[in-house]
Amino acid sequence: MTDKTFTLNTGQRIPALGLGTWQSAPGEVKAAVSYALQSGYKLVDGAYCYANEDEVGAGLKEAFDAGVKREDVFVVTKVWNTYNTRVELGLDKSLKALGLEYVDLFLVHWPILMNPEGNDDKFPKLPDGSRDIIRTHNHVDTWKMMEKLVATGKTKAIGVCNYSKRYLEQLLAEATIVPAVNQIENHPALPQQEIVDLCKEKGIHVMAYSPLGSTGGPLMKAEPVVKIAEKHGVSPSTVLLSYHISRGSTVLPKSVTPERIKQNMVLIDLDTEDQKLLQDYSDQLTKEGKLQRFVYPPFNVDFGFPDKS
Repeated sequence: MTDKTFTLNTGQRIPALGLGTWQSAPGEVKAAVSYALQSGYKLVDGAYCYANEDEVGAGLKEAFDAGVKREDVFVVTKVWNTYNTRVELGLDKSLKALGLEYVDLFLVHWPILMNPEGNDDKFPKLPDGSRDIIRTHNHVDTWKMMEKLVATGKTKAIGVCNYSKRYLEQLLAEATIVPAVNQIENHPALPQQEIVDLCKEKGIHVMAYSPLGSTGGPLMKAEPVVKIAEKHGVSPSTVLLSYHISRGSTVLPKSVTPERIKQNMVLIDLDTEDQKLLQDYSDQLTKEGKLQRFVYPPFNVDFGFPDKS
C-alpha cells in the first residue's frame, strides 16, 4: 500500500499511507522518520505546533543521505493558530526547521486565530488560563494569504485541517483556489460523512488522522472490526487503517517503533461485505448518539462539528 496513491485537484499524486508525527516523543522522531522512509513510506505529516519539526528534518536528511530521493517524498506541514495572520512566516519557520526548500502540502491547522502577540509563541493564554483567541478574525482571510503562497514555490499545494461542513462552505464561497486537502479526525466511530461527502463533491482529498481512535480505545475491540480482522487473518489496526483506503482517503498512523511502522504498511482491500459491516457500525453509533471524537482541543470555539461528543 505504500505505492498506492490518489490524485489531488492540483494533479499531484498523494500517497495513500503516511507517517504521522503528532505526539511523538522528543528523541524518537528522527529515527522514526528515517526508518519509515527507508522502509517504503513516501509521506510524512507534521506541523509547527508539534514542536518536533527539527527532528523530522533530521530524519528526512538521514533518509535522503541513505538514497531516498526528495522528489519521492510527500512532505506535509501546517500553519499554527498564532500564525494565521502571518502564514508565510509560519511556512518559512517550518521550512527552516525541516531543512527543505519547499513542502508538498501546507495546511491551515485550525480555522481560528490565537493572539500572535500573546504570552507564548504557540499557546498564548489569558489570565484565567484559557486560550488567548482573537474572535474577530475571519478564517477566510487566512485562506486568502495561503492562496498567495502557491506562486512562491515554497509549497506545491495548500489545504485545510479540522474544517467542518459549515467552515468549508464559508471558505469555498470566497476561495480562488479550492483546498487540495481537508485533514480531519476520521475512523468508524467518527465517520464525519457529511464532511467527507462535501469534500468528494468539491474535489477535496480527505486525510484521516487518529485513524485508530485513542490508545486503548474501544475501536480495536469493536465487534465488526474484530470480525473482519479474523476473516482476513490480520490485526484490528490493519482493518481500521484499510477502512480509509476503501473510502478513497489517505491515512496517517503515528508510530515511532520500527515494528509498528512496518506493521502499519500491511493494509488490505476491504470487500463490499467488510465495508458494509463498518458502515452499519457507524450508522448504529450515529443513531444511538455514541459517535466519539478523540481530538478536541480546549479552544472553547464552536467549529460546527455536528457529532461533537
